[in-house]
Formats: sequence, structure tokens, C-alpha cells
Amino acid sequence: MGSLFALAITGSCLERPRPRPHIRRMNRDKLIDAKTRWAAEGRLLVPQPAERRRLPPGQTLVTDWPVLDLGTQPNLRPRDWRLSAGGLVARPIDWGWDELQHLGETESVSDIHCVTQWSRYDNRWGGIRAAALVRRLEPLPTARFVRIRSFDGYGTTVPLADFTAEGAMLATHWEGAPLTRAHGGPVRLVIPRLYFWKSAKWLRHLWFTDRDAPGYWEARGYHPRGDPWRQERYR
Repeated sequence: MGSLFALAITGSCLERPRPRPHIRRMNRDKLIDAKTRWAAEGRLLVPQPAERRRLPPGQTLVTDWPVLDLGTQPNLRPRDWRLSAGGLVARPIDWGWDELQHLGETESVSDIHCVTQWSRYDNRWGGIRAAALVRRLEPLPTARFVRIRSFDGYGTTVPLADFTAEGAMLATHWEGAPLTRAHGGPVRLVIPRLYFWKSAKWLRHLWFTDRDAPGYWEARGYHPRGDPWRQERYR
């Protein structure tokens, strides 16, 4: 998802709908079921007092990495994967795996905050810094947003400032191992300072633009930006 979410449609050609209250009820019910199950399995944590400032409001710590999607997980091998990027950039690309690696691999540690109210600390990512890719693309001064597409059709839009922020990556590894198919491998986005539905799995296409546009979840009532510290879950 995505996020940790999958299977979506681009929002660029959709009218912005009104928020749908039933989406909130569905997510609340899903969350209650999940938390009940996790509590029985001992998977929920209580943060120490010194760590409470690290946990965004409304979030609960978990020890593992839940998989939340809508049922479609593209089966991509690195040699078959490609990334295109265009729009308001001076140097558009259509790259394969090897070309992406030429930007230089690096590691970063960051926390995950899911809109369904779980968080996981200290995830160690390997991959390419999003800022390094953006420098190669040379966005025009009018570029303010990045529309993101995945191989399953999922779409979301992220402010360019968040896309290039500290810790934002095109991730290929997690905890020292290649990303699994379920978690978005071979390449997914990681944008730590936004809710994780903005960190699209199975990355395929980036389009730099001067305006925001709703993606799959935004068109269904989710917040356009998704800052966990402001609890920007829904509009």
C-alpha cells in the first residue's frame, strides 16, 4: 500500500467524492477484530513512558509486521521489474532493476505507522533514497506532488516534500533480506512521516505534477496527506 494496501485505481480521473462514514466503520470493525486477535497472541506492546512521545496519538505498538491488502499480490522478479517516471521533470526515466541500483544502495531505520492504528518501531530498510532518484529526474520548479502507481493498479499521491524527506526510500530490503512479495517486493516506497498507505507496494510509475489528486483510499474518504502526528486518517 501500499501501503500496506493493495489493488487500487488511480485517482487522477476521478471526481473527489464526499467522505463515506461506512469506510470508518469498516476500518474500526477490522481494527477491533485484529486487536482482539493480536492481544490473544501477545502481539500488542505497551510503550515505556520515555517512548510515548515517539508513538503518534491513537497508535498501538506491535511486534510483527501485519499484511493488510485487498487480495492481489503481483508476483514480480527483479529482472522483470521496471520503473517509469515523468511529468514535470527534466529527465524522465524508464529503468530496470540494474539501472536503479546505480543510484547507490543505502540503509535507513524508521518506524511504521498504519492508519489502522498499529505502529512498529525500528524497521531497517535497504534500498535507494527517494531524494537521490528525484535529483536524477530534476523536477521542474512547478512540481509539487508525486502521483504513484503500483503493478496491481494501486494509486496514491504524495507531496514532493514528503517524498524527498529524511528516510523516504525505494526499498528493496527489510531487516537485511529482500522484500517479500506480500510486503511489496521487489521494490516498494517507504515514506516514514506519513501513514503507511502512502508507502505504495510493487512500485511501477511516478508522475510529477503541480496538483494533488485522490488515489484509491483518498477517493474513499481517507485524508489527502496522512500525517500520523496530526491523526490525518480521514477527511
